[in-house]
Amino acid sequence: MQTPIPKTMRAVVYRGVNDLRLETIPVPAIQAGELLVKVAVCGVCPTDIKKIQHGEIPPPRIFGHETAGVIVKMRPPRRGVRPTPFHVGDRVALHHHVPCLKCHFCRHRAFAQCPQYKRTGITAGFEPAGGGYAEFVRVMPFVLPGVVKIPPRNTFLEGAMLEPVNTVLKAVNRLALLRGDTVLVIGQGPIGLVFTSLLRWRGINVIATDLMDSRLQLARQWGATAAFRADDPTLPEKIAQTQKKWQPRFIGAVGQNSLFLDAAVVAVPSQVAVWQALELVRGSGKVLLFAHTHRGAALALCAGNTPHKSNPSDPSNPSAPPLLDLSTICADEKDLIGSYSSDFTLQAEVGRLVFSRKLDLRNLITHQFPLKQTAAAVALASSPTADSLKIVVNQELT
Repeated sequence: MQTPIPKTMRAVVYRGVNDLRLETIPVPAIQAGELLVKVAVCGVCPTDIKKIQHGEIPPPRIFGHETAGVIVKMRPPRRGVRPTPFHVGDRVALHHHVPCLKCHFCRHRAFAQCPQYKRTGITAGFEPAGGGYAEFVRVMPFVLPGVVKIPPRNTFLEGAMLEPVNTVLKAVNRLALLRGDTVLVIGQGPIGLVFTSLLRWRGINVIATDLMDSRLQLARQWGATAAFRADDPTLPEKIAQTQKKWQPRFIGAVGQNSLFLDAAVVAVPSQVAVWQALELVRGSGKVLLFAHTHRGAALALCAGNTPHKSNPSDPSNPSAPPLLDLSTICADEKDLIGSYSSDFTLQAEVGRLVFSRKLDLRNLITHQFPLKQTAAAVALASSPTADSLKIVVNQELT
């Protein structure tokens, strides 16, 4: 017998900067072709953290988009629209952004720039913002192609990881690497570790860096061949020595002290890390920015240990650190690229990776909080400890 759906539910509502409140609001009403999903688990994502901490969008909102749960209600689609393959009782992983596949951006596979993609297709109330920090969410028809059924042997926790893994796989594909290439992954938090694992799974040699020794140990367990502190002043020499063991013939041809990083992934929002990556990659190498999503945080990219906020090109400020030498981009053919959000066309591949446990993420989730402690979950995710990695809100907890 189907469990009755209540008229009201609990939700954590964003009311302003760093202001999350547990409130009682109406369960969202669904329309033709939509699903009502009872949320089981929702991951805490850095993009939502930035919105909460910097007030990037106006309140009220209900955040949370790494969501898994159970379909509890459906409405048939409008006449002439193909029925969905889902049923009440299905355990599903949700996907809140799906492109139109028809516009100029989609024809260039720049899905995150598609106007439809920029609409959020899942809500618990107010302006759609994901809604995973609520007991129920409404799933709109245009994002249904991204919804994935969770196999019986897998958990809601694994289902909630599909969206973040998708974003990483999209970024890895953007690098267009060859088997045997060498990549530096800067930052070994939960996203950095997924990068390390996926790259290694594709036959890439991974050098990992972080400022936490505990995470360097984890990086080796997740596939890194070498792991060093990011603030080690001898990092270039250590990378060069490591590469001599991997690619002795090539290193011998280009010089004993030459670096041969094919790419670097910057998985932390650090300007210094960007500069470090640009210095360390070879000519024609790629530097991929994955964590620089907060708009308005630009600083001059300088060759010192600290980014410089003034204008270094100002003749009245001769002591300022130099700006990036643009010939490293032009003459050395280094690419500075970004990757943002997910690619729903990868959902089937991501599902196979996660649900087969070829990419086993169960140990990545270190802390689980009940819905009423969502603010604490966000706080821990924004200021991680030595033993914290992926943080989730698990509504099966009380």
